[in-house]
Amino acid sequence: MDISESLAPSVTALDAQRRRLNVIASNLANAQSTRTADGGPYRRRDVVFQAAPVHPKFGRMLRQVSAANRAEEPQGVRVARVVEDRKPGPAIYDPKHPDADAKGYVRLPNVNVMEEMVNMIGASRAYEANVQAVNATRAMWSRALEIGR
Repeated sequence: MDISESLAPSVTALDAQRRRLNVIASNLANAQSTRTADGGPYRRRDVVFQAAPVHPKFGRMLRQVSAANRAEEPQGVRVARVVEDRKPGPAIYDPKHPDADAKGYVRLPNVNVMEEMVNMIGASRAYEANVQAVNATRAMWSRALEIGR
């Protein structure tokens, strides 16, 4: 295993958590958006993660030569897709609002700010954990290089 292969799972996780943080930020930014381009209020979005093998270029070539190493393949993570939460948001009575229906109710986005903050903290912690893993891997490889001096 080379250094790029040992860093690859953490690198994929950093990218996946960054994308999750972007979706959470979008949810928080639109927590009060009652009108979208599609019509209706904003709908909360969430990411779906999927385990995915990571193949650095050199490692991929080696694996093609020997298929016996498949059990040792490192697994990373990727964002499989971004899904829209279909549950309806709350409705408030505000007949003066430009998006009010005939009865005077305005449909709000289904974004719960507290839930998004908890998700954001979780994504931040996962990001930090992967940064620590990258730093630990770098330190380990650096010390391994010092052995040869």
